[in-house]
Amino acid sequence: MPRAVANKIKLSEDQRAAFDRLYDWACKPVGASITLGGYAGTGKTTLISILRKELRTKNPTMRVAFASFTGKASQVLRSTLQSNRALYPEDTCGTIHSLLYKAHTDKDGRLLYWKRAKTIEAELIVIDEASMVTGEIWDDLLAAEKPIIALGDHGQLPPISGSFNLMEKPDIVLEKIHRQAEHNPIIQLAHEARVSGAVRPGTYAKSVRKFSHETHEASEINNVIDHLFENFHDDMLVLCGRNKTRVQINNAIRTKMGREGSEPEVGDKVVCLKNNYDQVFAPIYNGMTGYIESITPYKEHWYEAVINFPEEGRIFDGRILRAQFGAPALIESVEGVSHKELGDRFDFGYALTVHKAQGSQARTVVLFEERFQKSDDDQWRRWLYTAVTRARENLYIIGQ
Repeated sequence: MPRAVANKIKLSEDQRAAFDRLYDWACKPVGASITLGGYAGTGKTTLISILRKELRTKNPTMRVAFASFTGKASQVLRSTLQSNRALYPEDTCGTIHSLLYKAHTDKDGRLLYWKRAKTIEAELIVIDEASMVTGEIWDDLLAAEKPIIALGDHGQLPPISGSFNLMEKPDIVLEKIHRQAEHNPIIQLAHEARVSGAVRPGTYAKSVRKFSHETHEASEINNVIDHLFENFHDDMLVLCGRNKTRVQINNAIRTKMGREGSEPEVGDKVVCLKNNYDQVFAPIYNGMTGYIESITPYKEHWYEAVINFPEEGRIFDGRILRAQFGAPALIESVEGVSHKELGDRFDFGYALTVHKAQGSQARTVVLFEERFQKSDDDQWRRWLYTAVTRARENLYIIGQ
């Protein structure tokens, strides 16, 4: 069977083997899905681009639905496919939510609610960043009864909640770093983190550095942190391990921005802390970040808030729990309030735990290394590796 595009591109041995298996499966699926796991720099999405071109050569009318768990990840996927000229007019590329659910509006075009789509107009579904997919979402994807290729990084942490882990044992595995990524300092540090569970202090590039209190003066570290916090921007992730640290960093960044009060304000960046798949405007998930467009106190325990999620292309309009802001842990109960009436849980989102940042990337990442006492060596390696691979260009690690 001719494979013109793939034969023109020099693939490594494991990439060629992975491509052959994926191509054969996509042409004649056996089972509902097939999974591809690959570490950062192994060329997963490049391989998928080649596969898409080959499938179009074989069947020019074939439609492929590409999707990722988060809006940010779907934007990165779209950009990669487009740069490789592998996204065709008949294809779609967006979030899993936009693939599975359709908006219902009134006669004036105002959103009323979302409902699961009856059909998906595609012959193949390709899910990127599959390590983020929860058991509930996977069940909904399977219910579409379309063949699914799921690709993700099997070196990362499992999903935030539940025991489901789609990338625990991928059917196909890529482990060799692609030659174009071998000299990328972030990829090198990711490899070091995954293999040894440590990143040594030092300067790896102008904006890829690790600081340690054993090798750097406290004043130097504090100056770097102050500079980064004063210049916080939308394409920056500030990551840590503990919720207590997250609260402290959020307060520090908000103070630098002139937001000295503890109450959330219009323009504040916030993060969702709990999944709610029954939310009338659309499911919201743990780790989803957005910006407050309006907020008004409601009775004693809540705010009425409108939150814009630009990366997801949608709006949240509902009641959120007041006491959750600045709390170091998820609030599961409030005296005198039934569980059903608690409302959705959000907190300031300038700093995130690494678990909540899965599926997201940013041009600049500031990482505060924090190891949990209960984490074993494998969990720590996955935590550190996941954190490092959130950075696209600039990475600053503050060691313990």
